[in-house]
Amino acid sequence: IMLAAAQKLGAGLSTFGLAGAGVGIGFIFGSLILGTARNPSLKDDMFRYAILGFALTEAIALFALMIAFLILF
Repeated sequence: IMLAAAQKLGAGLSTFGLAGAGVGIGFIFGSLILGTARNPSLKDDMFRYAILGFALTEAIALFALMIAFLILF
């Protein structure tokens, strides 16, 4: 029983990475909006960097989710 409880607790704790990824994605797109408001002529370049940052942040979230599932099963 203790092993099953420890697995569920570890899987739940490993999902904190998902919350961090959500904050990171919000920060990325919030910065994109601020940057576009300051300098609209660089909108396309900033959007490319924002999408790259989104993809890398989302990859970290998927790694955290994968670790949670590996712990659970």
